[in-house]
Amino acid sequence: MEEWSKEQWDTAVQSGEKAAFYLYTPMCGTCAVASKMMTIVEQLLPQLQVGKANINFIERIAFDNKIESVPCLLVCDGGKLTEKVYAFQSVPFLYELLKKSID
Repeated sequence: MEEWSKEQWDTAVQSGEKAAFYLYTPMCGTCAVASKMMTIVEQLLPQLQVGKANINFIERIAFDNKIESVPCLLVCDGGKLTEKVYAFQSVPFLYELLKKSID
C-alpha cells in the first residue's frame, strides 16, 4: 500500500471512483494486524485505489472526518465518504465491503 498525503486522498475522492484510505499509527498492535489484512485485500482488488497514512501526520483528515480511533478505513465512492470502518473483522469482510461497485 502506498503512503498517501492529504492531497492524494483528496484527488482520489474527487475522481468519483471508489477509493479506500487506511489510517493507522505505528505503535498500534491492532493496526499491525489491520495492515496485513489491507495488504491482502489490495492484492485481491487491484482496480481499487488504496492508500494509507499515519494519522499523526494528517491531523486535518482526522479532524474533518471525526476519526475516533485507529485503525480506521475511510471509503469514498462517487466523490463522497460512504463508509468509516473501525472494526476490520476479517479479510472476507473487507473484500466484500470494498468490491461493491468497483466492477
